[in-house]
Amino acid sequence: MDAIVKYSDVTLTRKDLVVLKNINLELHAGEFTYLIGRVGCGKSTLLKSMYADVPIESGCASVLGYDLDNIKRKEIPMLRREIGIVFQDFQLLTDRSVKDNLMFVLKATGWKSKDEMDERIEQVLGEVGMLKKSYKMPHELSGGEQQRIVIARALLNRPRLLLADEPTGNLDPETGELIVKHLQHIADSGTAVVMATHNMSLVELFPSRVLICENKEITEEVL
Repeated sequence: MDAIVKYSDVTLTRKDLVVLKNINLELHAGEFTYLIGRVGCGKSTLLKSMYADVPIESGCASVLGYDLDNIKRKEIPMLRREIGIVFQDFQLLTDRSVKDNLMFVLKATGWKSKDEMDERIEQVLGEVGMLKKSYKMPHELSGGEQQRIVIARALLNRPRLLLADEPTGNLDPETGELIVKHLQHIADSGTAVVMATHNMSLVELFPSRVLICENKEITEEVL
């Protein structure tokens, strides 16, 4: 099976400082992978490099067929349309309803037909069990409900890769477990999922592939 993410001897820097070096990894369709490490170890930098928000300093990196070390500016929006991103702090638009948050993303990524947009919104809200909350404003939802909306938003364009950066960081343990279950279900349907976390209890509860980020390097935990 071809890798949808492949890094070979990659170095990533921020403000001329090396954040990660000697990165060698492959991710495949339908694979759920934890990226674990303490706060500030470079997990977010690695995820941001996958959607071309942090440039490749050296080495070779490809994501979904895009050559990241030579990617053109005009190609970046096309790459990002194939990647779903789930943030710790939700980043929902607070001045509009759940449905209008999702509608905003679809319009921004080139959807035109209102019927098709309505249908897709209904599909993704159904997938995360939030179909009856489409009229709610973000502040009317619990943290866990907001995060489920964020996952729905990330699924809108049927991404081949979903990146979740500390998605349970602001949630209570029980709600965090539900979010991990949702993400693993998404991987089971064929989307590659990378979940950055420093919560080892979740890794123990829901075992899967583990990449460890420490000492400026990425290593794979061998069970």
